[in-house]
Amino acid sequence: MYILGIESSCDETAASVVEDGTKILSSVIATQIAEHQLYGGVVPEIASRRHLENIQPVVSQALDEAGLTLAQIDGIAVTFAPGLIGALLVGVSYAKGLAMALGKPLIPVHHLAGHIAANYLAHPELKPPYLCVVASGGHSHIVEVKSYTAFSVVGRTRDDAAGECFDKCARVLGFPYPGGVHIDRAAQTGDPSFYTLPTPKVAGSPYDMSFSGLKTAVINMAHNAKQKGEAIIPEHLAAALQDKISSILTEKAMAAAEATGYRTIALAGGVSANSGVRSALQTACDQRGYQLYMPPLSLCGDNAAMIACQGFYTAQAGIFADESLNAVATLSLETSFPIG
Repeated sequence: MYILGIESSCDETAASVVEDGTKILSSVIATQIAEHQLYGGVVPEIASRRHLENIQPVVSQALDEAGLTLAQIDGIAVTFAPGLIGALLVGVSYAKGLAMALGKPLIPVHHLAGHIAANYLAHPELKPPYLCVVASGGHSHIVEVKSYTAFSVVGRTRDDAAGECFDKCARVLGFPYPGGVHIDRAAQTGDPSFYTLPTPKVAGSPYDMSFSGLKTAVINMAHNAKQKGEAIIPEHLAAALQDKISSILTEKAMAAAEATGYRTIALAGGVSANSGVRSALQTACDQRGYQLYMPPLSLCGDNAAMIACQGFYTAQAGIFADESLNAVATLSLETSFPIG
């Protein structure tokens, strides 16, 4: 089965063809990073306009690289939630138009389910049920993956996502957007013990997280130093921040795994590319005898291969959409069916 995946939830216009949910035949991504760097972050209106310009050539290139025509595609999977509403609408509208014109099944995919599915492309042996840490610029969740299409959120951030914390702190340290990768690079030569950062506490749930206070602590530390004419050592503060975020995600994941009894853990989302997070989680799993699965760096960020992969399993479960499918800016991962 050939699934064409389309992803446009933020600032990457992506298309991919995946065969039987496991083999990537093509994966094309048109990034907007250079343009959004001018503003220090994603500008939704600009992102939407670039998606309009990029989606047709990106889809065409994905089909060409896969050596297939639209007539040979068995289904069209598209990210319909969550994300920037204008950006999502471009992908959803384009996918609906293709599906209607070609008489092909339209497959709705939740963006976070797509990130989780990236692991299936790299590790076909991974099968539900298991526990997955999903961390990105907009989300930080600990998810019980009950099946390929059924999810239960065990823990989540109460405020900022881990990726947002990385990016906002990177800006105050003078790093360009997107900041997470620069924090990671700087941390390689920094001393995480040089600065002391707080560990946020969340009342009411042992598995929920908070990163807003941590972000504020880093920003205040940098601003106070500037006001006093003191120098902040970016490498040391980056190392301290990365160590703290890695520790929080790992400790919450291990606590959830112990409580739920899962011995198979997965990592997903843009933050899964962070070397500190990968290392901390791997060490913790090794100590406990847990099996850890992580996507390769090429599949950590937003891409359409993960959407096509999840689309395959969604179609296998008999979940499809019609022309009433709409983009949804905010939608729980636990909601498997689209909202019209």
